[in-house]
Amino acid sequence: MTTTEPDKSVSDKSLTSLIYLFYALSLVLGVTALVAIVMNYVKRDDVQGTWLESHFRWQIRTFWFSLLWGLLGVITFLLIVGWLILIADLLWFIYRIVKGWIRLNDGKPMYAP
Repeated sequence: MTTTEPDKSVSDKSLTSLIYLFYALSLVLGVTALVAIVMNYVKRDDVQGTWLESHFRWQIRTFWFSLLWGLLGVITFLLIVGWLILIADLLWFIYRIVKGWIRLNDGKPMYAP
């Protein structure tokens, strides 16, 4: 039995939603962000050229930039600025996950870089 293109599209959309879920769960569990980023890189070729590619790019950039700002916040934690960086990073991460997930559910690609 072969899969048709609409079935693959639905499957890829479900996978993208699952990845958003893993990123959201990482706020509580932490490790699920690592699972999500690995899934992003493993399945990225499957969504290349589709509207879901922009969601994968959005998710990957969210992970790496959040990690970068989180590390900067930890390094400067003893200074007041470190606390502010960590709070801003958390809020930005939540915004990116919510914004991406909403656009995915609406069937819309993410913004171009």
